[in-house]
Amino acid sequence: MSDAPRVLFYGSPEFAVPTLEALINSTYRPIAVVTQPDARAGRGKSLRQPPVKESAAEHGIPALQPPRLRDQAAIAQIASLKPELQIVAAYGQIIPAEILELPQHGTLNVHASLLPRWRGAAPISAAIAHGDAETGVTIMLVDETEDTGDILCQRATPIGATEHAGALSDRLAAMGAQLLIEAIPAWLNGSITPVAQDSSQATRARRIKKQQGRIDWSDSAEQIARHVRAYTPWPAATTVLGKASIRITEAESGPRDSTDPAGTIDSVGETIAVATGSGTLNIKRLQRAGKRELSAEEFSRGTRDLVGQRFGADHA
Repeated sequence: MSDAPRVLFYGSPEFAVPTLEALINSTYRPIAVVTQPDARAGRGKSLRQPPVKESAAEHGIPALQPPRLRDQAAIAQIASLKPELQIVAAYGQIIPAEILELPQHGTLNVHASLLPRWRGAAPISAAIAHGDAETGVTIMLVDETEDTGDILCQRATPIGATEHAGALSDRLAAMGAQLLIEAIPAWLNGSITPVAQDSSQATRARRIKKQQGRIDWSDSAEQIARHVRAYTPWPAATTVLGKASIRITEAESGPRDSTDPAGTIDSVGETIAVATGSGTLNIKRLQRAGKRELSAEEFSRGTRDLVGQRFGADHA
């Protein structure tokens, strides 16, 4: 234990918690965590702590929450900890060169894609939305630009045909934590050779904005089904029906084409069949704003004359 480096951990959301806890349960227990400031969220806009801060507190690990990591006060505070190895998992800020230069063993990042594919803030949603057959996790060295550092190791996994972003995130978080714990000793003893990324193959997954959840019914049924999975649970795949805001939480594509305008409800039963730009979207579960999630059958029973109504008509 005494030979283990002084580890400083950077992370914020739920995705980062398995990595933090894996470190805590190993010989690489962090001396502190660096996480985003508390933020207001939810309907009541109450102040909420990042999940990483909550986990650290449960284990008696101090948390630093600098609003801007580039501020000299933040840099000085981190330097005073004398980190020898830094670990990053979904922290949320670019780490400046002054901090990257501190640890003798460098800074490693757990990233939820097979780099160089899907650099950026939202790789999991991007992989699903674009129909990737597989994704994975990458352990990489952090440099001054986003997700461009050399790769230490990777592990791939198929994307399930019905897997949504929340479930895939949970799987990749656990995979990344395990791969990191395997990689650290090999990195420290010099048995891993970093490999430069081929930037000509890079794709970018930019930070998701809430309005990206809105469904475009002129897309194909296959695209919309992927859209639903990519944006579940956040920001959610949304549309309108009349004046009501609707969140679609589970759907699958079907090949049957309709002559009705895109967004038109063609039939109801075990699913709600909706015309799209190509093919039919079969909705299995959905939710009115402020109401509980319902199966298609439950929703249909509670809505009169559903056939012929049109999703998204107010925004067509």
